[in-house]
Amino acid sequence: MGNPKVSVVITGFEAKFYDELLDFITLFQYGKFIKKLMYEETEVGYGDNVAELGVGNGRNAILLSNRVGEKGEIVGFDISPDMLEKAKKKTKDYKNIRIIKHDIRLDFPKEFYDYFDVALIALAFHGFTPRDRERILDNVRKILKDGGKFYILDYNQMNYAKSPFYFKILIDKFECPLAEEFLGYDLINVANKYGFRLTKKRTYVKGLFQYSEFTLEK
Repeated sequence: MGNPKVSVVITGFEAKFYDELLDFITLFQYGKFIKKLMYEETEVGYGDNVAELGVGNGRNAILLSNRVGEKGEIVGFDISPDMLEKAKKKTKDYKNIRIIKHDIRLDFPKEFYDYFDVALIALAFHGFTPRDRERILDNVRKILKDGGKFYILDYNQMNYAKSPFYFKILIDKFECPLAEEFLGYDLINVANKYGFRLTKKRTYVKGLFQYSEFTLEK
């Protein structure tokens, strides 16, 4: 932690224009496909407890809140004061959403061990170092129930040299240095080390982004 390449704390300009930046890096398709992912591709049922790692401004939590109903709960974790403030303000009228300050690279409070049916992280996993990604996988393993689902929305693995020119501009000019490294990251095999088996994968925006479903086998 403390690596200057890491991009996990969103503040200032990025926090103020969070939705607009997400739309930009997904070639203005984020609003369209995130609803599809939350409503159709994420296995969430009534009464489920869902952990969102990096809650952002709370948009995804709100999309899922109706699916878990009054018997379930969405718990959003973040470490950015600016994003926590935005998320709390946006979700204040939703009784089944909790927003908590927590660094997901660190152990979660014991109250959350084996508590969640589903966990998800959207467009943030690439911003961590490889070692921190493994810390996160290990921490998620502890808070998910056996058979729970872990969803990762992020850049797809690909040959950077053969990627479209506009995507290279995005990675070179607007992303953290770890983003390019993530394109060649062996996500499936690393996740397997922590008991996560890939059970579904969808790609979006001409194959540049992936939504991968991992099932935990304890």
